[in-house]
Amino acid sequence: MDDSSAVVDELLKRTATRMTGRERRQFQADVTRTLCGGSPRQAERRFGWGRDTVRAGLGEASTGIRCVENFAARGRPRVEDADAPLAADIRAIVEPQTHADPELKTPRVYTNLSAREVLALLRERNGSSTDRLPSERTMRDILNRMGYRLRRLQKAKPIRKTAATDAIFANIHAVRSAAAADPGTLEISIDTKAKVSEGEYSRGGKNPDRCGRDGDPGMGP
Repeated sequence: MDDSSAVVDELLKRTATRMTGRERRQFQADVTRTLCGGSPRQAERRFGWGRDTVRAGLGEASTGIRCVENFAARGRPRVEDADAPLAADIRAIVEPQTHADPELKTPRVYTNLSAREVLALLRERNGSSTDRLPSERTMRDILNRMGYRLRRLQKAKPIRKTAATDAIFANIHAVRSAAAADPGTLEISIDTKAKVSEGEYSRGGKNPDRCGRDGDPGMGP
């Protein structure tokens, strides 16, 4: 092979590296038919291309049927998919400390356990070595992919209580006790939480402050 052929071969190899998928296979198939007599093995020896890829390109060119790429199957598998026992241990630890989306708009689940805490509980649970367990950053990604989001649980928040709460209830109990001891006093219980529409306000009572003309509820527009 002279220098000119080597230059051409190097140019063809660089050109193929700039292509992907079906376009590369078509280019390799054309070069193989033109310079290698249609032999995938010769193309492999001359250009360093995989003969299976070249063979697939030749098949696509002859049949007109395109091969579908499965890019999702490439690369390193996810930790939770490759190690099913580890995924089961993570769910066993996190599930008791979770609650659903308060608005029930998404299947997302919230937990109050951080990735570092989950790793520590995994070591205590199974005595797993550091080599088997993922890093803290990877564990955070695993929890997110499994549908867990870090959030402090609502039930863990302290109940709000004003300074005058005890005094208010003490006064109520004192008044009720005095009323119960007085036979001439009638005690009435009123539920003030229910909303009752009063008067013919404008917009069907949606805006009670907007009455009719001159402030008369009965003279609405």
